[in-house]
Amino acid sequence: MKFDIIVIGSGPGGYVAAIRAAQLGYSTAIVEKENLGGICLNWGCIPTKALLKSAQVFNYLKHTSDYGIELEGVAKPNMDAIVNRSRGVAENMSKGVQFLMKKNNIQVIEGYAKLAQGKKVEVELKDGSKEIYEADHIILATGARSRELPNLPQDGKKIIGYREAMTLRTQPESMVVVGSGAIGSEFAHFYQSIGTKVTLVEFMPTIVPNEDAEVASTLQRAFKKNGMKVLTSTSVEAVDTTGDKLKVTLKGKKGEETIEADIVLSAVGVSTNIENLGLEELGVKTERTKVIVDDYYRTNIEGVYAIGDIVHGPALAHVSSKEALICVEAINGLNPRPISYDNIPGCTYTTPEIASVGLTEEKAKEAGKEIKVGKFMYMASGKASASGNRDGFVKVIIDANTDELIGCHMIGDNVTEMIAEAVLARENKINAHHIIDAVHPHPTMSEAMMEAIEAAYGKAIHG
Repeated sequence: MKFDIIVIGSGPGGYVAAIRAAQLGYSTAIVEKENLGGICLNWGCIPTKALLKSAQVFNYLKHTSDYGIELEGVAKPNMDAIVNRSRGVAENMSKGVQFLMKKNNIQVIEGYAKLAQGKKVEVELKDGSKEIYEADHIILATGARSRELPNLPQDGKKIIGYREAMTLRTQPESMVVVGSGAIGSEFAHFYQSIGTKVTLVEFMPTIVPNEDAEVASTLQRAFKKNGMKVLTSTSVEAVDTTGDKLKVTLKGKKGEETIEADIVLSAVGVSTNIENLGLEELGVKTERTKVIVDDYYRTNIEGVYAIGDIVHGPALAHVSSKEALICVEAINGLNPRPISYDNIPGCTYTTPEIASVGLTEEKAKEAGKEIKVGKFMYMASGKASASGNRDGFVKVIIDANTDELIGCHMIGDNVTEMIAEAVLARENKINAHHIIDAVHPHPTMSEAMMEAIEAAYGKAIHG
């Protein structure tokens, strides 16, 4: 069977590419080995936010008296029900993608795909048979999986990855989370919030090591206030799984120590899914587990493209989706604008939330830039005080010579909903003065952006 475009993988890169291709009039097929929506919808972005929402509700129930509400009895988490809700949210989202495939007349092929010579795709179907499909354009969007460390092999029961972490039917009494990036920090926060004793281990000197130093220290304080043990500059040397309790040997600033835990969650990043795709046989160039592409996601082989986690750039769902649109529109000759990879927002959905874009203060100084720094603390925000969530701040980094907003770093309630203002300003070269010229609604969390910029120029009213 022949198509104009075949997409391999149906995550937020793959299904977006297929839909845009269909909108532009291409006959389109998508190959998926598991569930439509990929890791993001089924095992990543969406179901984790459902878990975190349950944690947030439980936290509110523990503090109802702070809001003048008396609650009789003791609230307690039901792990099975929490997981069922999360899985239900994921299933509904996956069904939504199924609907979009039907609506856009995209053929869904269930199986394992492999590139073949002559712009062909060989698919091993679920029944074990194989089919050959042809296309003028083949887009690889196969994503990534949990990365395993040699000394921390995952058995799926005692040493687990993110997929198992979101489907544990029995709440562990204790857990060691290895890695404090977005995935590790979110799971550490979730389990600590519902009553698991969590130890968060990070090899780097700070948790969330890619974030602004003040943001990282604020999150660490919040974690410790909630009872979590946080160990930085620490590595996991070994895990003994022979007993009822795991014995985890750690090496840190004070030497080696051994702690016990029921579960170890390895959250040390992801590995790309580029094996067994036929890349070598076809001669598709790769570099350090990534497929090499140009600004429009063309590989060195005509008619073969790659997007998402398998190409260089942040392994984020919103990046994959944007790459998908650019790739397909370039195929169509629409001349889309390439992504500005220095303007990609990152979000971590802990409590407090983190959102950031652009250079940190440290990186701006290292680059030799003359900067203005402005900060607005949530404790001065009327909306934050009214909501009972006063931890956090908005921090802006401004080029002192050009007024360009070169970085924005937020920690606090709702900041993942607020970062888009900074992204939009940077993408369209709107200088910081123009942002404070715009009237921001009061009382809102979002006016903290305006207040932070005013502080940078010595105009702070409430800071």
